[in-house]
Amino acid sequence: MSNRFLLGGTPTQPVELHLSMGNRHGLIAGATGTGKTVTLQILAEGFAKAGVPVFMADVKGDLSGLAHSGKPHPKVDERLRKIGVQTYQQRAYPCVFWDIYGKHGHPVRATISDFGPLLLSNFLELNETQAAVLYAAFKIADDQGLLMLDLKDLQAMLSWMKDERASLEDEYGGISSASIAAIQRRLMMLEQQGAEDFFGEPALDLQHLLQITLDGRGAINILDATSLIHQPRLYAIFLLWLIAELFENLPEVGDMDHPKLVFFFDEAHLLFNNAPKLLLEKIEQVVRLIRSKGVGIYFISQSPADIPDAVLGQLGNRVQHALRAFTPKDQAAVKVAAQTFRPNPAFKTEAVISELGIGEALVSVLDHNGTPTQVERALIVPPESRIGPLTVEERSAVMARSPYQNIYNKLIDRESAYEVLKARALQKTQQENAAQKEEAWTVRVPNNPAPRSRKTTSTSRSSNRQSVAETLAKSVARSVGSSLGRQIVRGLLGSLLGGRR
Repeated sequence: MSNRFLLGGTPTQPVELHLSMGNRHGLIAGATGTGKTVTLQILAEGFAKAGVPVFMADVKGDLSGLAHSGKPHPKVDERLRKIGVQTYQQRAYPCVFWDIYGKHGHPVRATISDFGPLLLSNFLELNETQAAVLYAAFKIADDQGLLMLDLKDLQAMLSWMKDERASLEDEYGGISSASIAAIQRRLMMLEQQGAEDFFGEPALDLQHLLQITLDGRGAINILDATSLIHQPRLYAIFLLWLIAELFENLPEVGDMDHPKLVFFFDEAHLLFNNAPKLLLEKIEQVVRLIRSKGVGIYFISQSPADIPDAVLGQLGNRVQHALRAFTPKDQAAVKVAAQTFRPNPAFKTEAVISELGIGEALVSVLDHNGTPTQVERALIVPPESRIGPLTVEERSAVMARSPYQNIYNKLIDRESAYEVLKARALQKTQQENAAQKEEAWTVRVPNNPAPRSRKTTSTSRSSNRQSVAETLAKSVARSVGSSLGRQIVRGLLGSLLGGRR
């Protein structure tokens, strides 16, 4: 097996990506309609043929064509002649379809505990005070041995904290009921947006993204994001969570002949837009360190200017499609893009970026020593798989052959914070009822000949207390949980934040 694969070029100047440098990350940039999706498809095919599993988000719905072989076409033949490709075979690739909403792929889920307070507070756009209350909720759940698996668990935990905040504040500091109410309103909005489909079990097993087929090809995992992209914050936070989970769970592997997994993050600007400084620092840290786990991350965006400099500097393999300089802002983006390449004396990079045609790009990769090659103007090779989406029937046939068909399609709702807190409330109600019954039959005071009136008064008090207990039961009956007598296993960026696994 070759240690490199062809991206494009000319007969005299082929451009190839070294597999040993595949985990040094990369960037695919260019204006809409310039060929970024086809380049992404070519990279996925190249890694899969080399036995490297791939995970990618399909924002436009075009990438499902990887599961079906391409068809002969005069333009494909012409492109192959121009590049000088000697071996080309149209074929299908092993694909697994995923979908947070479970409509166009296997459902993808994570637990609230795995997601953790850092990403969740950013996801909910909480202010500093509200974020502190959310961190307290996770800490209290740890101390109480309560599992928080889905949204109703977190809602129950917050309701219980509101009712018990007087007794909790001595140990955990001030807990604002207004902040709790604000978080609960945000959670209700998430439920209406469909986020409740994401939080729960069975949670995604990362090993299912790392599968190799019997013929030695890496499986291509395609997340259908055609609906998810309309919830850009959920899209960005989900993919960041997935990268963080890979970082925390995969072992150190050092330098390898090829990556263990390649991760493509389309519409990458959504990850960095309006992200707080703390989160940006963690993203930079994950990107820098995850390559030691054998994972390569490739960002796809319209301009390199969409990526923070601290992250951009770590992207060694770069494919730049055309950028149009119609405005001063566009001209500045072209200049930034040109400056990210090692110059080629044969042409002026900044001028060529605006001249590139569809399916043409400026490419610079890392050589076998990890040194960036000088930028080359290259025609991108045609994909071997179909350019364009599968039909509904074709997608259904691929999913029917999936080994995960019976693993993720059924939701599991086991005992967690919701059930535990609800049981506690019901137990308290029963104890108060029992106490009131005992009080009703207490020996009356002498010289009080009105037992009927006394019993009526007692019954009235019992009824009032029953109402309070019922209200408590309803306020906490929004979660699921189990007393485990240990700290909750929580993954999201846990090791980077000093958390416990």
